[in-house]
Amino acid sequence: MKTQTKESVAPSMQIVCFNVGKEEYGIEILKVQEILKLPEVTPLPKSAEYILGVIDLRGKVIPIIDLGVRFGISEKSAQNKRAIVVDIKRKRIGLAIDQVSHVVKLEQKDIEPPPPIVKGISGRFIIGIGKVENKFVIILDIDRIFSADELTNL
Repeated sequence: MKTQTKESVAPSMQIVCFNVGKEEYGIEILKVQEILKLPEVTPLPKSAEYILGVIDLRGKVIPIIDLGVRFGISEKSAQNKRAIVVDIKRKRIGLAIDQVSHVVKLEQKDIEPPPPIVKGISGRFIIGIGKVENKFVIILDIDRIFSADELTNL
């Protein structure tokens, strides 16, 4: 008879760190498809406030989400932005950010569980808070940032 073991936790993870406003966030590198300078965005009428519009990425139409607006920490703007292209539940989406800062490898011991609310972002959107040198990186769980209904409408 097999004994059940706890779900294995990776001893470390690589995080792509980026800025939205004055805050530093991170996404696990395995979730990132590519990072690009945000090309011209075509606005979508009657879309949610946080949707900047769509771009053509090598023949594919990709919706662009302004993370600052989604998190309620900045105004909608496509000027001087970068985009991190990710796959969320089999849907390719661009996340508009201010800048990518670096990639860092974090050990599990350096990641604290999320507090209930971090800068207005619900704790359920966050994997944890990573300690990088003498500052913190909010590690996002991109699979939970958008509801199934929101993804259907993108």
